[in-house]
Amino acid sequence: MSGRFFDDWVIGDRIEHPIRRTVTETDNLLFSTMTHNPQPLHIDAEAAKASEFGQILVNGTFTFSLMVGLSVGETTLGTLVANLGYDELVMPAPVFLGDTLRATSEVTGLRESKSRPGAGLVTFRHEALNQRDEVVCRCLRTALVKKRG
Repeated sequence: MSGRFFDDWVIGDRIEHPIRRTVTETDNLLFSTMTHNPQPLHIDAEAAKASEFGQILVNGTFTFSLMVGLSVGETTLGTLVANLGYDELVMPAPVFLGDTLRATSEVTGLRESKSRPGAGLVTFRHEALNQRDEVVCRCLRTALVKKRG
């Protein structure tokens, strides 16, 4: 399914995104090194073992990026003009190597664009959940989305 146009959304629309993703050591290590994040909890197995988590902790910005990425196909694929902002980002539970994440989205706001008559603003509440149905990441995303025609 491709993304929806502004006109297709109503407040309260909820999507359980079908794609799930198991987080691998390679995902975490590459993302951490590509973003120059040397946090030992993410890249040093011995340091992570000595931490309160007892194991590698997945980079939170990877978790956030994966959550948004999992949502794109059913929300804004092909209809996005621009992401305007992310708000209220929280990570209430840790993500570990081998966790399988899924995402949900709910429309919490709709507003006509004042500067672009061919687009409107959609606010989504995205959540990422692990295989135990624990919320591991949540945020609001405001997207400028094309209108039909």
